[in-house]
Amino acid sequence: MNAFVDNQNTELTVDRSARTLRELTLEKLRDAILDFRFQPGERLIERALCDRLGVSRTVVREVLRHLEAEGLVETIQNQGPAVTRPNPSNAAQVYEIRALLEAEAAVACAAIATPADVAHLSQAVDTIQAAFDADNSRGVLKATTDFYEALFKIAGKSVAWSVVQSLNARINHLRAMTIATPGRSRDAIAEMRRIVAAIQKHDGDAARQASMAHVEAVAQLARQVLSP
Repeated sequence: MNAFVDNQNTELTVDRSARTLRELTLEKLRDAILDFRFQPGERLIERALCDRLGVSRTVVREVLRHLEAEGLVETIQNQGPAVTRPNPSNAAQVYEIRALLEAEAAVACAAIATPADVAHLSQAVDTIQAAFDADNSRGVLKATTDFYEALFKIAGKSVAWSVVQSLNARINHLRAMTIATPGRSRDAIAEMRRIVAAIQKHDGDAARQASMAHVEAVAQLARQVLSP
């Protein structure tokens, strides 16, 4: 009897490592938008997406709804879903939130970071630089997200990181536009190394200033990219 029950329980156990078709499709379409294989403003026609992705219309609709919640897709009246065209006002609000939350995380890091924490952040910046050097834009986006996840984790700012994660698709859409601008790889790495250097010195004021300067620099680039 017990063996029978055990077998039934085993059969019902969810394989948490398995990724659903919806999750895989979501990742594919999100990456395609961030890689600009679909341009801002481009319509996303369900039937064409079904053919390109090899999935059902139900899956495509679910994924489009999810991407709309993330801010990467918008529904245009009488036209249907399209890739979001970021506007300067919304971008400014994203950068305002980033500046506040990232600066506070940097200050907290400066107060409590251990040498191992600093080494981890420094290695994360090295990974970003390697992705820039390899002209791997998707790698830059992932490595940059990893850097900030580490920053917020070290700072003990889990709630703030949850807020940032809710904006991460919008942040990466803007980031994908700005990292391609001339000289950005050099400037971005220098800015982030200044943040890490301030944290290493346990200088909270310098960490705040370096973090806010970094966000302001990229916000200015975004204004230029998004200007009519």
